[in-house]
Amino acid sequence: MADYRKRKKRRKKKKSRKLIMFIFEILLLAVLLLAAYFVGMVNRIDFQNMDESEAGINEDLDANTLNSLEGYTNIALFGLDNRSSNNYDSGNSDVIMIASINNKTKDVKLISVYRDTYLSIGNGKYRKANAAYANGGAKQAVQMLNSNLDLDIQDYVCVDWAAMVEVIDDLGGLDLEITQGEMQQINKYKWEVDKATGLVTPDVTQYGMVHLDGTQATTYARIRKLAGDDFKRASRQRIVLQAILEKAKKADLATLTNICNSVVDDISTTLSLSQIISLAKDVKSYKIASTTGFPFELTTKSLPVTNDTVIPADLATNVKELHEYMFDDRNYVPSQTVQTISDTIVNSTGITTESALINTSDYNETAGAVGTDGLKKSTEEN
Repeated sequence: MADYRKRKKRRKKKKSRKLIMFIFEILLLAVLLLAAYFVGMVNRIDFQNMDESEAGINEDLDANTLNSLEGYTNIALFGLDNRSSNNYDSGNSDVIMIASINNKTKDVKLISVYRDTYLSIGNGKYRKANAAYANGGAKQAVQMLNSNLDLDIQDYVCVDWAAMVEVIDDLGGLDLEITQGEMQQINKYKWEVDKATGLVTPDVTQYGMVHLDGTQATTYARIRKLAGDDFKRASRQRIVLQAILEKAKKADLATLTNICNSVVDDISTTLSLSQIISLAKDVKSYKIASTTGFPFELTTKSLPVTNDTVIPADLATNVKELHEYMFDDRNYVPSQTVQTISDTIVNSTGITTESALINTSDYNETAGAVGTDGLKKSTEEN
C-alpha cells in the first residue's frame, strides 16, 4: 500500500498544477496576476507545511477506495469564528467545507460538514467537529476529516471574517435574494463583524433581491437563528461562496489585483508559491456542479459535554453515502477505522440508523441558487 500511495502522490502532484487557480477561487483569491507583481507580496502569506504523515489518512483504506480517490483532488476550507484577524492557530471553525474536484471533468462538488457534528477529533476525544481546529489548529481539523470520512485531504485553506469582508467589498458587493427574517438578522448581528474589522456598516433596508456589502454578506452567511438552524446556515455559506466565485470570474485585472493585495495577509494555506502562480489560464474551466451538507442522515441530541449536537445516524452509513455522492463509488466499504468510530458514536449516544429524524434535503443543493428561498425550487429543477 505504501508503494501505491507514493505512485498516487507523484501523479497527484502533476495534476495539482491544473487545479491551483480553482483552489484560489475557494481561497477567495481567484486572481489572474502577473507573476512578478505577485512575488512582491509573497512574504505576506502564511504558508504552512503538511506532509502525508500529518494528514491523518487512514492506513486501512482498501485498494478499491484508494482507486476511487485517485481521480479526485480534495481540499479543506476552514472559515474561522475569530474576533481578531490573522489568528489561525486556534479557534472554532464555523465553516468546514470540502471541495472535491473531478480531475477529468473539472466538475466541483462542495460539501459542508456541519460544525456541530459529533465526531472523533483525535486523541480519543469525541466532540463537535469544529472543536478539532480549536484543539489542534488546521492540521488536526484535516486529520478529523480524513479519519472520520475515509478521505485523503492534504491541502487546506483558512480564512477569517476580515478576508470575506475585504474580498466582497473589493468585488463591489454581492446581489443576493434575502427574506425579511434574514434582513432582520443581518441588521441585528452585523455589529459583531464590524467589531472585528473596524467598519461601521449601515442597515439593510429592504428584502428580496438586494445588494449587500462585505459586512452584510458575511453576516448573512453566519445566520442560524431562523428555521433550518445550522443546516440552512451552511447553505448560506455556500451561496455566498458561489456568488463570490462568479463575480470574481467577471472582474477585471485591476480589481483582482486589488483583491489579492487586500487579503494576502488574511490567508493561511498549505499551497506553495509555485502552485499559486501556475496555470491561471484554466481558472474558468472549473464549475460548481453540485453541493450538499454532511451528514445526510442525522438527528440532534443534547449531550453532557457538547450540549446541542448533530449526531450522524450512523456514521458508517453516512460515509457510504458520502463516497457515492463525491466519487460515484457504489462499492465503497468503510474502513475499520471509520466503523470503529461509528460504533463508538452509537454506543455513547444511543443514536442508530433508525434514529434519523431530521430531513435536510431541502437545504443541500445550492448550486445556482442566489438565496435560501430558491433552494427547494433549485433542487427540484436539478
